[in-house]
Amino acid sequence: MRCSSITLSWLATWLAGIVFLPLAMASPGMKESAPVARTLVLVRHGQYLEGPDADETLGPGLSALGIAQARMTGSRLASFPETFDALYVSPLQRAKDTAASIGEAIGRSDFKVLDDLTECTPPTRRKDIMARRKPDSLAACTAQLDRLFAEHFKPAVGKPRRELLVCHGNVIRYLVTRAMGVDTQSWLTLSVGHASLTTIRVNPDGSYKLLGIGDTGHIPPNLSTAASGDPEKRLVPAVLPTSDAAD
Repeated sequence: MRCSSITLSWLATWLAGIVFLPLAMASPGMKESAPVARTLVLVRHGQYLEGPDADETLGPGLSALGIAQARMTGSRLASFPETFDALYVSPLQRAKDTAASIGEAIGRSDFKVLDDLTECTPPTRRKDIMARRKPDSLAACTAQLDRLFAEHFKPAVGKPRRELLVCHGNVIRYLVTRAMGVDTQSWLTLSVGHASLTTIRVNPDGSYKLLGIGDTGHIPPNLSTAASGDPEKRLVPAVLPTSDAAD
């Protein structure tokens, strides 16, 4: 059986495709540009001091309890087998204080201040809160947080990334609603306690997986604050009453 030159040429092209196409697909250039997962761990700051002495721009720093909470969060993060590829922190003092305690625990100090992590109040279904906020302020907050989401909540490129963001309750809750694809005005139906962990994974295809929200398992219940929005429980162990009477 004789093969024409056209048949042989087609066969050679087909064989070349079988051999070289997989090699091209596995080339370093393609691997470096392929989308991969990005995991974001968001930490709310610890309990903070309230009072007139706070800096007007930076806001209040942590209370003694807040420092203890931040150290416990740092210990929790230090126990993770994975390290972080990037560390970000809000410019407000309570977030910076929290990041400092976490940094001591994980042996890192290379936090980058990210202005878009600043606390703000986005629109909510709560009419009482909306009545106290100026429309321009609400719109500016939405623009800020949407910008943050667009910049950081997207697949990584080349190799998986883990990033730590130390910020605030409103910020975290809004970002969670964006990741879940629900009405962003429902953010106040969520609660994240002081020094809690919220973990969101961005999959290679751009979808989201909420791995945990408001996790305070590393903080004893009597030292946990702001986890429910209810009045705080007693923050020190109860002392049993003593009696002078003999048993």
